[in-house]
Amino acid sequence: MEKRMFRVDAWKIARRIVSRMTLDEKISQIDYRASAIPRLDIPEYNWWNEALHGVARAGIATVFPQAIGLAAMFDSDMMERIGAVISTEGRAKYNEAVRHGDRDIYKGLTFWSPNVNIFRDPRWGRGQETYGEDPYLTARLAVAFIRGIQGDGKYLKAAACAKHFAVHSGPEALRHEFDARVSQKDLHETYLSAFKAAVKEAQVEIVMGAYNRVNGVPACASHELLSDILRSEWGFEGHVVSDYEALEDIFKHHHYVADEAHTMAVALKAGCNLCAGKIARHLRSSVDEGLISEDEITEAVERLFTTRIMMGMMADDCPYDSIGYEENDTPEHHQLAVEAASRSFVLLKNDGLLPLEMEKISSIAVIGPNANSRKMLEGNYNGTASRYVTVLEGIQDLVGDSVRVWYSEGCHLYKNFHSSLSGRNDRLAEAVSAAQHADVVVLCLGLDATLEGEEGDVEVGFGSGDKPNLSLPGRQQLLLDTMLTVGKPVILLLASGSALTLGGRENDENLKAILQIWYPGAMGGKAVADVLFGRRAPAGKLPVTFYASADELPAFEDYSMAGRTYRYMKGNALYPFGYGLTYSPCSIVSAGISGKTADGGVEITVDIRNDGGRTTEEVVQVYVKDMDSPLAVINHALAGFRRITLAPGEKTSRTIVIEPEAFTVVDEGGRRIPGGRRFLFHVGFSQPDSRSIALCGIKPVELEYLRTD
Repeated sequence: MEKRMFRVDAWKIARRIVSRMTLDEKISQIDYRASAIPRLDIPEYNWWNEALHGVARAGIATVFPQAIGLAAMFDSDMMERIGAVISTEGRAKYNEAVRHGDRDIYKGLTFWSPNVNIFRDPRWGRGQETYGEDPYLTARLAVAFIRGIQGDGKYLKAAACAKHFAVHSGPEALRHEFDARVSQKDLHETYLSAFKAAVKEAQVEIVMGAYNRVNGVPACASHELLSDILRSEWGFEGHVVSDYEALEDIFKHHHYVADEAHTMAVALKAGCNLCAGKIARHLRSSVDEGLISEDEITEAVERLFTTRIMMGMMADDCPYDSIGYEENDTPEHHQLAVEAASRSFVLLKNDGLLPLEMEKISSIAVIGPNANSRKMLEGNYNGTASRYVTVLEGIQDLVGDSVRVWYSEGCHLYKNFHSSLSGRNDRLAEAVSAAQHADVVVLCLGLDATLEGEEGDVEVGFGSGDKPNLSLPGRQQLLLDTMLTVGKPVILLLASGSALTLGGRENDENLKAILQIWYPGAMGGKAVADVLFGRRAPAGKLPVTFYASADELPAFEDYSMAGRTYRYMKGNALYPFGYGLTYSPCSIVSAGISGKTADGGVEITVDIRNDGGRTTEEVVQVYVKDMDSPLAVINHALAGFRRITLAPGEKTSRTIVIEPEAFTVVDEGGRRIPGGRRFLFHVGFSQPDSRSIALCGIKPVELEYLRTD
């Protein structure tokens, strides 16, 4: 509330400042590399900074697990804590940089994060940056992260940015020219949902426009998106920035207008305020040609300066100015990163081998291209850590001299060999030897950010950062197949930012456990070792569907939700959204609707018990199915979740609030309207689908609810 009240004063201050600028000075502020205006005591400012999972690209900072891993925690409270740590480190670095006169790129307080696009297709390389495929989960985690970044005082601790607005999730190779055709129902039900929550609930300060067109209109020049929906319908008060050189795409690749001057005019008129690119200077021609007025430029600059004032940049009472450099990269922040990593791991399979007991093994083989890889730890849009702990190092550190650790890379991440002078599979025999000498094999396969990510950033990407299929790359499948023939129990650690398959070997009797570790952050190897040896218990849940094959997916370019994600898919998943095992079995003792909220929601009270002998965490999930409305999603939809910790034998009660929106549907015109009268809730540790029940061995509790209003 204090921040909302201050915005009025900030806007008035901004208007006074901007009123003293010449036209050329105003234009210089619409470039993301905003020029200094010495006569007004305005320093230069570079608007571009990143903080997807830690302060990025600007030297040392805590590197948390990649965003998709953070999503797997299903933990809003933890997301807010992480956001708060990131903004603390961002302030510490910003304050120090300013002290040294360093105002370069990646040194500011406007963080172009989080990425709240829907991960609709597992082939998309940038899906790792998102919070998964579900609009509700994405919204809840985004709101928490934004609140952590921006703080709750008068000033913004830092400014968060919801991106990429809108309907943006690949293909990367086509993003500069692609037209995402989407129905109004899918647009408002799926693609805009998290953006709406970021604006209306978290008061996100920045929204970034996407590269692509949406139904024929470039996103950064869409009056419907930027003015009608974002500002008029949702009441957005911050500023809009283009994706980098997305404005150039408007004339170069979309051929929507003739040149730079027309581009700048159409973008600003639609509601874009800041040009992340190289063509802002053409606004002078836009004015000279009568394409835009100076008043329209003034309005954009006023919005930008309101943000700067909201961050306390022109005040002497901003409490965040006192955050010192010593608050960056602290041991406490490292510990939080380790905790987040261990909470993010998803146990996909466990035949009883995990957790390992050190006293029962004398040797362990750690094998695979990701076993000793720092690159795998990081994901994309990462910072630089002061210390890295790979999986191999984490295991070595934990077991010390008590257990012999054998190591082999086994194969290259994606090539057929390591040396151009070698034949194929030049590390395979070594891997077999290591496995034969060990009691158990920890096999580290998957991807890293050199293989999946953003167009232009990946080093070896198969399709400008996207994946052609869901298979293991290079000789990794051969390495897996070979390890399973050695006869030793194999624990597979699967590192990726997206769904992969294992060539049908998921149920091999020698594959005793599968742990999805995502890109776990700089200290990820410590978290892996802690989980493998039972010092921490895994309880992550999949924020995306793991499909059996890409062949069952619609075309990558198809943005219809039909057949996509757990809400609309028709077949069985390999591993479903929301799935994940724990070391200690838990049960839902009882569940019931315990009350209604004043705004039309309901409260569901759940009694949960840890039936095992280990302390564990679990994620209670509530799914809702509208049984009457033909406009409802065809399956069911996540409507609530709560992560809890349980001691051995402990029973506890939790109440989960189901928001009134759970009882609405979106019609073909994109309008959210009341749904049916009869609803089914499923309360458990997974979805209520048959595949999840078979994998978990437990069926969610079903509750019927009849709306009477």
